[in-house]
Amino acid sequence: MGKPETFGVMTSGASTAALLSLLPELEQLTGRPVVLLSRSVGAGETYIPNLLKRGEVADIVIVADDLLRQCIVDGLVVEGSRVPLVQSLIGMAVRAGASKPDIASVEAFKRTLLDAASIAYSASVSGQYLAQDLWPRLGIAGAVLPKARCIAHERIGAVVARGEAEIGFEQVSELLPELGIAHVTALPPAVQKMTLFSGGVATSSADPDAASAELHFLASPQAYAAIIASGLQSAGLQA
Repeated sequence: MGKPETFGVMTSGASTAALLSLLPELEQLTGRPVVLLSRSVGAGETYIPNLLKRGEVADIVIVADDLLRQCIVDGLVVEGSRVPLVQSLIGMAVRAGASKPDIASVEAFKRTLLDAASIAYSASVSGQYLAQDLWPRLGIAGAVLPKARCIAHERIGAVVARGEAEIGFEQVSELLPELGIAHVTALPPAVQKMTLFSGGVATSSADPDAASAELHFLASPQAYAAIIASGLQSAGLQA
């Protein structure tokens, strides 16, 4: 049996911009077109593990490290194929034309949240951290959650750009490419959560050797510039 005509990369939104800029290099490595399958890691039908369980085919899977490890346990990703790729920060944005909110300190961050009329946050790892950990820890969950909207199937930037939320939170690399938003700012260091995203070879891959080569390219210095330009930090080949 010959190799498939295309090479599929199933990824969550955080890595999408970097992968798009690296497509020429990825296609040179595989010798065939690379199809970028940017999918949700929030919930429901487009949740990446659910897609894989239903038989959607991919060569590489790139998601938050904890989720990738679970995919290995569930037999969706090949054991031993995990490669740490990038680290991502959570950011906040407002609609283009709006003034820049002050979140330089934890107290300023709290004031901005309390003053905001409406808030949007992701259903994926960044939003889970905010709603389930950070806001309760800061003692503001009772005031913030009733005016906050969890978004599962759309980019936060698009919701903010339409004026449906005054401020929005998502991975910085997911906010930066969005049109109609401004002032993408990382959370203060004291309350920031760095998320490691890793890649692995999907068990559905018809070309696991090429998939492994692609993953190690993405973790190499040759990919650093595109990763940094997208708002991510490289994880290299760290554990």
